[in-house]
Amino acid sequence: MAEDTGFTPVRRSLSDLIGQDHAEAVCAARSALTGESVSDLVSEAKRPIEFLPEAMIRSQVAMLDRVGSRVCPHAPPTSQGASSRAFNAATRTEAAPLSTFGWFRVGEDGRLNLITKSEHYHAPLGHAFPGFELLDVARRLGIPNATHNSTRGHITRRLERELVRVANGLPDGDAGALDAAIAADTGKLNRVLNLETGSLAVEAAFKMCLARFYAHDLAGPTPKHSGRVPVFIVMGDDGGRPFGNYHGTTALVQALRGLWPGLTQELEDRGLMRVCAVRPNVIADLDEAFDRYERPPKPGPASGSDRGTKIAAFLHEIVMMNYGARVLDREYLRHAYELCARHDVPVVCDEIQSCLWAPGHFLFREWGLLPDFVALGKGFPGGEYAASRILFSAAYDNLSQFGALVTNGQEEIASLAYLVTMAWASANEGPVRRLGDLYAERLGDLVDRHPRVLATVEGSRHMSALRFHDLAAAQRFARTLNERGLDISAQTYKADCPPVVLTKLPITATEEMIRFVVDRMAAALKAL
Repeated sequence: MAEDTGFTPVRRSLSDLIGQDHAEAVCAARSALTGESVSDLVSEAKRPIEFLPEAMIRSQVAMLDRVGSRVCPHAPPTSQGASSRAFNAATRTEAAPLSTFGWFRVGEDGRLNLITKSEHYHAPLGHAFPGFELLDVARRLGIPNATHNSTRGHITRRLERELVRVANGLPDGDAGALDAAIAADTGKLNRVLNLETGSLAVEAAFKMCLARFYAHDLAGPTPKHSGRVPVFIVMGDDGGRPFGNYHGTTALVQALRGLWPGLTQELEDRGLMRVCAVRPNVIADLDEAFDRYERPPKPGPASGSDRGTKIAAFLHEIVMMNYGARVLDREYLRHAYELCARHDVPVVCDEIQSCLWAPGHFLFREWGLLPDFVALGKGFPGGEYAASRILFSAAYDNLSQFGALVTNGQEEIASLAYLVTMAWASANEGPVRRLGDLYAERLGDLVDRHPRVLATVEGSRHMSALRFHDLAAAQRFARTLNERGLDISAQTYKADCPPVVLTKLPITATEEMIRFVVDRMAAALKAL
């Protein structure tokens, strides 16, 4: 254990992560292509890399006092781009990156910023994570990123097995247990589809749930619930409207969160699909939804209301980072899962936000849940690639190859990025948990000291939010800290959202970083 940082040192070579036999095969192939020495290539593949040296952490700690100050000249006039009006209005060019290192980003204005939202949840290990040097090693040995869906490489296939192992809590090295889990027909998360964004991961789950009602191609069998109207249950806001969830940007999945209201209404009027929003942590809403929509068709010709309805899926996050960082109670979710199991309803757990920030990689395991689908991404490739995955049970393996794929989602180097982050996070579950708990505790102290301004702490560990009594105070607080170099935000883009200020510290955050962030928050609260 590293004495100063609390993190467990991790040293791995490319051979360690992809297997020595495969690494040697890669080196032999590279030698055949370029004439390079096989022994030199094998030595490179076996060269261990220190994933997070103590010296790097100490240098970051030493820079904390400079956060918010100008550390280099302002960039000369930069490109204006050619994006949409909405994107242009939201762009803050002064904060756009000139260079980054660990917890820091220097913006175009030359100021040093602390990435206290992990670059909007993409960089859980910070920038320039040294372990990602293994990606460069792989490139030097000729391992490509670009592959085709029908030529999934060894690294991607190895990652699929590792994700199944971790998602099912199986011990490392027990190949027999892993093979048995993958062979199971149901009750396990034992299938993986490799996609490119979290939106497409959730979209794939959505399509597999929809395929139980509508055939996705002309050659397919009659779906199990053909003729009944599929109803998707999603998390709503406190008013029961479908504005509390966020599962992606494809059109039908956007409809789950209240976008495309005319289209959604037309789908409902025509008996094609319905969306039912339930209030967070209100068990009565769940019971009512199941009583209302688990309704078989009436005898006779199936038309209109006689067709019956069936809940197609229950979709949820555990930490609703797009609705005030609201956490769904364990008892609430367990009740929901019991209802779903009783009525043959698949559960889609969206861990795009929480994956990797949770010790053990997945928050659903800590909650004691077994969903049928788990969407993950963002954190696992560490911001190096857009690479998401949908884990699911073999019971829902119901689409052809072209039913759920993207043009190319099987990138080898992106899969290697997953293995790098997983290796470090697996070795540091204890420190990450301890430091995350410490951060939440320190935020709780702020609430106790400023009860007239703050209401509570929402979220979980590193991904925590301060809830204010009013939005204006939250906005002033966020502006003050932005001016002092902390990248945080008040959630203002929804009409009815709790007044919170969101943070999501990198899981590489140390006690010194946590103390620095909380001290700056305390100063800003005192000024309020």
